[in-house]
Amino acid sequence: MDELRFDGRVAVVTGAGNGLGRAHARALAARGAKVVVNDLGGDVSGRGASAGPAERVVAEIRDAGGEAVANTDTVVSPDGGAAIVQAALDAFGRIDILVNNAGVLDSEDLLASSDDHIDLTLATHLRGAFSVTRPALRHMLDQGYGRIVNTSSGAILGSPVGLAYQAAKAGLVAFTRAVALRGAPHGIKANAVLPTAFTRMTDTIPDPAFHAFMESRFTPERVAATVVLLAHESFPRTGELFLSGAGRMARVFLGVTAGYITEEPAPEDFLAHLDEIMDTDGFFVPADRASEFASYLPRLGFNFGAGTKLVADDVDPPGFVTTTSR
Repeated sequence: MDELRFDGRVAVVTGAGNGLGRAHARALAARGAKVVVNDLGGDVSGRGASAGPAERVVAEIRDAGGEAVANTDTVVSPDGGAAIVQAALDAFGRIDILVNNAGVLDSEDLLASSDDHIDLTLATHLRGAFSVTRPALRHMLDQGYGRIVNTSSGAILGSPVGLAYQAAKAGLVAFTRAVALRGAPHGIKANAVLPTAFTRMTDTIPDPAFHAFMESRFTPERVAATVVLLAHESFPRTGELFLSGAGRMARVFLGVTAGYITEEPAPEDFLAHLDEIMDTDGFFVPADRASEFASYLPRLGFNFGAGTKLVADDVDPPGFVTTTSR
C-alpha cells in the first residue's frame, strides 16, 4: 500500500504542544506536510501561557527533517483564530489542513463547577473550533480544497462528571456535520475524531496496573494514525465521526428509529407505543436534517413530486452519508 503523503500541503494543528496535538503535528510533518504548531502553552486547566511547548515540538519536527513554525495565539478569541491561520499564510502561503485539537481538562461535578470554569471549557473546545475554522474555511473555499479534523470525544456518550466538556464535544459533532455540508460542493471535507489516549489530561488514573496499561497501549501516536487518514486528500467520507484509540478505529453515527405515528398524538398513546418508538430494527442514518424530515413525510400522506424542494436554491445541497437501513 502506498504511503499517504502530504508533500506541498500546509497543516495547522491547535493545542499541538503536548499529547495528542504533538503526535498529530509530528505525524503530518513526517509525511511531508508543513505544519503550524499552535499552543498557548498553559496548563491542563487552560491557565498560563508559554512559548516553550510549541517551540519544542517545532524543534522536534525540524530535527527530523520537517518544516514547522510555532504559534502561541489563543483559539478562544476570533482574533486569536485569525492570527493562527495568518501564521500559516505568512510562513507557507496557504492552508490545506486544520486539526482543531486545543482543549482543557474538565472532570468537575456539574454543581461544583464554577461559572469561569464552565465558560473557559466551552470557549476552548467549541468556540475555539469556530474561531479557527472560520478564517481557515474562507481560504479553503477560495482554493477549492481543504480538510478539517475536529476533536470530539467518546465522552459524548455520557459521564457523570465533566459536563461542560461533554457538552462542548457534543456541539462539535453538529459543527462537524454542518461544516461538511458547507464545504462539500467546494472540495472541502470535515470529519471528527473521538480519541482515547494517555496524555497529561488522563495521567490521574489511580490503579497502577490500569495506569501502566493505558500508558503503553493508548499512546497519542495510535490516534494520530486516524487523524492523518482523515486529513488526507484520498479519504472519501465527510461529516463522519470516528472513535480512535489503542489501534482501533470505529465509526460513530446518529441513527433514527422508524418511530410511531398517530393522527391524534397524546402522551398516553405514545407511552403505550414506547416499545415501537424505541425499537431499533430498521433504523437509518440520516445524511442531514432535511433527509431525516423527508424520511417520514410519505407516512403522513405527502408524496414527493419531481419538483419538490426541501431547501432553497441558494442552500448548499447535502454532501455526505448516504441514508442507509439495517
